Amino acid sequence: MKSNIGTVDKIIRYVIGIILLCLLFFLNGNARYWGLLGLIPILTAAFGYCPLYKIFGISTVKKDNKSEK
Repeated sequence: MKSNIGTVDKIIRYVIGIILLCLLFFLNGNARYWGLLGLIPILTAAFGYCPLYKIFGISTVKKDNKSEK
C-alpha cells in the first residue's frame, strides 16, 4: 500500500473522526452508533492510505521535487 494521504488530509480526517466518535456520548438510543463511523477516517489517516482515493486515482501526498530530476 503506497501512501496516498497527505499531512493536511490526515489532520482533517483525524478531526472529523474524533467529532464523529463524540456522537457516541452525545446521542441517545441506536442513533449513537453512527459515531462508530468515526473509526473510518481515523484508521485511514493512521495508515496513510484511502482505498477510495486509489479507485479514483487521487493522491494528496506532495511530490518530492528531488525525485523528478
